[in-house]
Amino acid sequence: MRAKASHMHAPFCPLKCYSPCMRTTVEFEEDAAKALEKLRQETGMGVSEAVNHLVRRGLLVEAEHEPFVQQTRSLGLRIDVTSVADAIDLLEGSQAR
Repeated sequence: MRAKASHMHAPFCPLKCYSPCMRTTVEFEEDAAKALEKLRQETGMGVSEAVNHLVRRGLLVEAEHEPFVQQTRSLGLRIDVTSVADAIDLLEGSQAR
């Protein structure tokens, strides 16, 4: 979603101030516009109310993902890595430089 604020000089401070005269232009991508229009038709909400409703609903959704677990495999090698150059030579050969 691309948003263009026509009053970029106005400070944004949602909890401390509100200007009922300020307008903001928002361009919705097609899927978002369809969801917005569907909600407006179903509920009779205005544009601002519907946008706020959809934003709040999106904020409530928890991302479902598995915790990251690094997959490892034993290579059967024990390498002393105190000298990185020596470890690279051992693994890739001295010609790799």
